[in-house]
Amino acid sequence: MIYIKRIYDKYTPEEGFRVLVERLWPRGISKEKAHIDLWMKDIAPSTELRKWFNHEDEKWEEFVKRYTIELSGNEEIGKLKELVKEHTKVTFVYSARNVEHNSAVALKNIVESIDSHIS
Repeated sequence: MIYIKRIYDKYTPEEGFRVLVERLWPRGISKEKAHIDLWMKDIAPSTELRKWFNHEDEKWEEFVKRYTIELSGNEEIGKLKELVKEHTKVTFVYSARNVEHNSAVALKNIVESIDSHIS
């Protein structure tokens, strides 16, 4: 099962295997406080796509399309899918303020969509 959580929210051990899915390390968070099991910076949107999106809600659908295209050529997606299969709970950790429209939400939907097409 995949969950998402903002890195600035309080950590709980029940979150399972925590994967930071950001290209840049979140400001003001120490490695100890983050409780990150794996940092997959190469699965995050490209710098160009992240800057273009700029967390503008009206760009959300186009962002998801572009991010999906980026991931189609990214070998990290296979590694991430394996992690999801290996662990009962995987939490995609992100730093954006917008809890509805961020790359972790998009990534969760993309990974779950891939799995539903394979099953």
